Amino acid sequence: MANHGKKSENPRITLGNSLGKIDYTALILIIPQPRMSQPDQISLFNFADMEGNGVLSAKPAASPTIDPRLIPTSAAIPIPVGTYQNMTDLQEPCGRCQRCELGKTRTNAVIGRGNPNATIMLIGEGPGQNEDEQGLPFVGKSGQLLDKVLASVNFDPAQDVYICNAVKCRPPGNRKPLPAEMDACRPYLLEQIRIMNPSIILLVGATAVQIILGGKEGISKIRGQWRSWKDPMGKQRQCMAIFHPSYLLRNQSREKGSPKWLTWQDIQIVRAKYDELSHFS
Repeated sequence: MANHGKKSENPRITLGNSLGKIDYTALILIIPQPRMSQPDQISLFNFADMEGNGVLSAKPAASPTIDPRLIPTSAAIPIPVGTYQNMTDLQEPCGRCQRCELGKTRTNAVIGRGNPNATIMLIGEGPGQNEDEQGLPFVGKSGQLLDKVLASVNFDPAQDVYICNAVKCRPPGNRKPLPAEMDACRPYLLEQIRIMNPSIILLVGATAVQIILGGKEGISKIRGQWRSWKDPMGKQRQCMAIFHPSYLLRNQSREKGSPKWLTWQDIQIVRAKYDELSHFS
């Protein structure tokens, strides 16, 4: 007998069609429901990743913003491209830099000298005693010889070039900078290259070759040759290695094939390249 006065405690949803009635409530109950972990549930509603027609994109996480004030405190803190706007901007952070052990023993950080708008950049090894005391690169006997080499082909060291070093602080005893010290200082140098945008880079000595070109070729094998180097901004730059003036001071011979004679050949090649670029600029 029909029960007309009492509602069903388990109502069913049905839909009639030509095949009969389909019980959708039963279907819902028998379909297994997948279990999602909490991160999956969160990512499901990450609408910031939606693009186009609702397609999820696999974008990498944005790099955290670097506080420029922290850059001198540790070599673990990167120096993003474009951190500094001019050479003067590097003076303050380099002056208090502790990215490597050289910061503990320096008198002055040595940024550079010459014209930051020039076509030619010279990169040396690191400051010596005179440079550490005066805060300028290549001001001792090596620097005086370097200026003479430049002047021999009518380059004005104050106007036609900008001179800096691979590391900004003097290594104790004028020793060669350690790899960790060069790694810590290299981002400053790369910013200097970006700011200046030189057409020609002269790598003065083996350390400068190592920090820019890398590799294990000796400077005697590659000096006087143009090498193309792609900087971190993707621009190809023309580089040439030349002997460090301190090496020339230890080898006074001017005979053919001597370091001084070879340097004279190299600087003439540089002058020719400079004139070529000036002609087309």
